[in-house]
Amino acid sequence: MSPTPPGCAGTSLRAAEANEAIRQFVRARRGHVWTAEDRSRYRQLLETWLVAVHGSVSGA
Repeated sequence: MSPTPPGCAGTSLRAAEANEAIRQFVRARRGHVWTAEDRSRYRQLLETWLVAVHGSVSGA
């Protein structure tokens, strides 16, 4: 039996991909003052991650 319920693997993958996008975004700006555009993009990435995580939680 698979430890991941059917239909959840894709959602978990999306959450992991969104998380990695956030990590890369933050790393690229390490040591720099964030602009309003940077903060806006970070919020977009975070919202994408939250939707993916919520989907994996509600799908479990």
